Amino acid sequence: MFKNRNLLIATKHKKERVISPLMENCLGVKCFIPDDFDTDQFGTFTGEVERKDDPIAILRKKAQIAMEKYNCDLAVSSEGSFGPHPSIFFAHADDELIMLADKKNNLEIIARELSTETNFNGSKIHTENQLKEFAKRAQFPSHSLILRNAKGSDKIIVKGITDWETLLHSFHEIKQLFGTAYAETDMRAMHNPSRMNVIEKATQKLIDKINTYCPNCNTPGFGITDTKTGLPCNSCGFKTRSILSYIYTCKNCSFSKEEMYPNKKKSEDPMYCDVCNP
Repeated sequence: MFKNRNLLIATKHKKERVISPLMENCLGVKCFIPDDFDTDQFGTFTGEVERKDDPIAILRKKAQIAMEKYNCDLAVSSEGSFGPHPSIFFAHADDELIMLADKKNNLEIIARELSTETNFNGSKIHTENQLKEFAKRAQFPSHSLILRNAKGSDKIIVKGITDWETLLHSFHEIKQLFGTAYAETDMRAMHNPSRMNVIEKATQKLIDKINTYCPNCNTPGFGITDTKTGLPCNSCGFKTRSILSYIYTCKNCSFSKEEMYPNKKKSEDPMYCDVCNP
């Protein structure tokens, strides 16, 4: 279905570095990257352009607009979100979504990678020592930084800082004008190796999903669409919040299959039971 077809990667932030090799090696496609496709029109991490749609809608828009603009019927788009982890307290998370859009076969296949492997952070900075401490935590200079006059402000923004001289010079200039500065991690993919690693993992998940075919109609992309909790405690038998089964659904023919005990266990340790360990 995909071999020898041209695959457009809708990015301006060098995501093709990790996406292209995997797609070409595993699907046999020929990747190309337009040099004038502005994905910032869909929103920027620094807030100059507000992200008005949810990530799935943005994935779809990126792919559709790119395919129309460059006369292509196969595209990959990705979108990342950063913030508190949904289940691990006090941890930041990188939530990466990636989509293969195939206009020729009317297919959309989406994969997700949720990871705590991120340096996402921001802090108000008063002194040079505070800035150096923040930079160390943020893995600078291998990971770029952004300085601005205040959190959420676009009055002064210096992006993509990758060396100490620029970082310190920009800080002192902003501090002289405003008294303090706000430092944050640059989350654009080409400036953030940690994020690029997560995008690579999401791409591999997408390929695995593409290579999973519906048992009923043989359409690629037969993947998990829902989970059921309720794995019983092996001490008291009470239903825990651990996963009991995965539900797979085909988007083409709606065929559905339930996979019981996907984590290869039929009961849960009492430490995860709300009755045995309230």
